[in-house]
Amino acid sequence: MIEVVIKSDKNGNYSGFSVSGHAGYAESGSDIYCSAVSTLVINTINSIEKFTDSELKVKSDEKNGVIEAEFTSRVCEKAEILMKSLVLGLESVKGECNGKYIKIFFKEV
Repeated sequence: MIEVVIKSDKNGNYSGFSVSGHAGYAESGSDIYCSAVSTLVINTINSIEKFTDSELKVKSDEKNGVIEAEFTSRVCEKAEILMKSLVLGLESVKGECNGKYIKIFFKEV
């Protein structure tokens, strides 16, 4: 099961996210749900770093299927839109598998 935690501050502004686990739908390298989530997450991180003024601190552990991203600066409007896009994409993946392989949590930190 892939678990995603979308983090926000008390004002509802994004503060980061974490993704952990493996879908378990198919063997490593053939799992379409892991692939979809990985693509969405990596593209979001790369896009925030390349196209926005917001800064992210990223930690990853491929072996254990963990990636954590935390904003270390103000979340600008472009980064906000990219985070909304990430959530939209993840919710679409969740819908495709009827929530069997991915869970999404929203957490105020």
